[in-house]
Amino acid sequence: MSTPAASLPDLPAGGEPPRFRPLYGQVYESLVKRIAGGEWRAGEALPSEQALAAQLGVSQGTVRKALDALALDKMIDRRQGKGTFVAEITQEQALFRFFRLTRADGERAVPASGDETLRLRPARAAEARTLGLAVGAEVVDILRTRVIDGRPAMVERVVVPHEVFPGLAALAPLPNALYALYQREYGVAIVSVDEQLRADAARREDARRLGVALGAPLLQIERVARAVDGRRVEWRLSRCDTTHLSYAVTLS
Repeated sequence: MSTPAASLPDLPAGGEPPRFRPLYGQVYESLVKRIAGGEWRAGEALPSEQALAAQLGVSQGTVRKALDALALDKMIDRRQGKGTFVAEITQEQALFRFFRLTRADGERAVPASGDETLRLRPARAAEARTLGLAVGAEVVDILRTRVIDGRPAMVERVVVPHEVFPGLAALAPLPNALYALYQREYGVAIVSVDEQLRADAARREDARRLGVALGAPLLQIERVARAVDGRRVEWRLSRCDTTHLSYAVTLS
């Protein structure tokens, strides 16, 4: 059976063939684009394997392999006897998956929101480069204090493109887990983040917000979040007082 040209990724400009990708990988990419484009929203059921195979002109086994890969990447949920659904990020899931600070006993620390300010402004050069924007493009700048166990624990700056999240300021006060909000209000699902960690000293703003001495040691976490289609849609800088906390990651 021939594959419909519009269903799977096209050849690049110039007519040169792409580097080899297995057919299930092409199906994977096609489904990702359709999810990212809003054809199926969070929590919505995908067509059956048989229906998708007919749409794409491939075997049901190829579709199943692509869906297995999507499930492994947490983009879909496969529910026994019910079907396959676009993964929905809840507040609790977002905090558990993307928030890595723990208490001394290893228990995951759940933050609460402290004070918060939002404003629209032009993107700075480094932000524009990171988010793939034109210099000066409008961004939403979120500055907030996160509280753990009643103590200010983190100063967090989040920068997102206004064109991706229009009207975000009107939704303030924002929830602890922004990723659930992104998906629910804008159909933007965060599926991966890149983080860089380093030690730094508290600056005046850190000292004021966190109640620490100027120059006190802090953990800085710089994060870039990617949506299901690979777009970089959030830059985040978190400066953490880890006097009573640790950053914990489990590798397997």
